Parts: sequence; C-alpha cells; structure tokens
Amino acid sequence: MTALPPDPDPSRTPGLEAGGGVAPGSTPPDSAQTSGVSEPQTNPKRRMTPIAIVSIIGLVIFVLLFVAVAVGIILF
Repeated sequence: MTALPPDPDPSRTPGLEAGGGVAPGSTPPDSAQTSGVSEPQTNPKRRMTPIAIVSIIGLVIFVLLFVAVAVGIILF
C-alpha cells in the first residue's frame, strides 16, 4: 500500500485555474504541514553552561591574538 501524497491532485481540486493558480480572493487548497519542535526544549540548570564558557574563552583568545598581531604589524 502506498501513502497518499501530501498535496491534493490539481486536476480534482475545485477553484484552480490553468497552471495551478487560484482566482483572486480564493484561498489555496490545504496541504499537509509540520511545524514546531517535536519535543519541548529544556532550560539549562545553570546560567553558564560548559559550552558557553568554552566559547567565551575561545573568543577571548581569538581577540587577544588579533590585537597582538595588529600591534605587531603597527610596531614593525
């Protein structure tokens, strides 16, 4: 058994014009949609997670290296 397609068959959908468009003022036919997350996201127990701390440390190291290279280029 095959699953039904998510969109209606255009040849059997009332209100469609040639080419699949709808007349002004009409609403397009419904089709299946999935939206939202499948499971609620949990909030972290701490304000600063380990990933956030590692990211901040990496950013600080990157900025310090950038400043050191910029000062080195200016002085030499």
